[in-house]
Amino acid sequence: MLIIAIDPGVSGSICFFKDGKIIDVIEMPTMIEGKKNKKQVNGSQVYNEISTRIKTIDKKDIKVVIENVSAMPGQGVTSMFNFGQSFGILKGMCSAMQLPMYFVRPVKWKKYFNLINSEKDASRTRAIEIFPYFSSQLSRKKDSNKADAILIASFYYETYKSEE
Repeated sequence: MLIIAIDPGVSGSICFFKDGKIIDVIEMPTMIEGKKNKKQVNGSQVYNEISTRIKTIDKKDIKVVIENVSAMPGQGVTSMFNFGQSFGILKGMCSAMQLPMYFVRPVKWKKYFNLINSEKDASRTRAIEIFPYFSSQLSRKKDSNKADAILIASFYYETYKSEE
């Protein structure tokens, strides 16, 4: 089974995970929007990244796990709208590709890895502890989004593999 775990948002990541191992992790493909040079998720490139990796795999052997995010106190209206737009692009694209989607709330996977109330960078440390062979690709502080996608994939693999 191939798990495609997605940490949504313009600074998010996509992890390709098979049989308990990381196949690849990419930063969320983005593009510039409008005159203010704001980034938005590039749905076309997300489609290309996923479709090239799954072309030889039967769709019933693929699970897309998306972090089920919602508005948080203190976030601006515009940033939440953009975040929701990114989430919608990902859901729509997976629906169009006819890929089965599962959603996991951040509190659920973070509790599993004992990351509740921890610093954002703690997920990177935890991912390196579990997957030391991948540590060179998690060397920068900004790689915490890659680590989140990895841990979301690992969480799904560990907790739902018994349902196969």
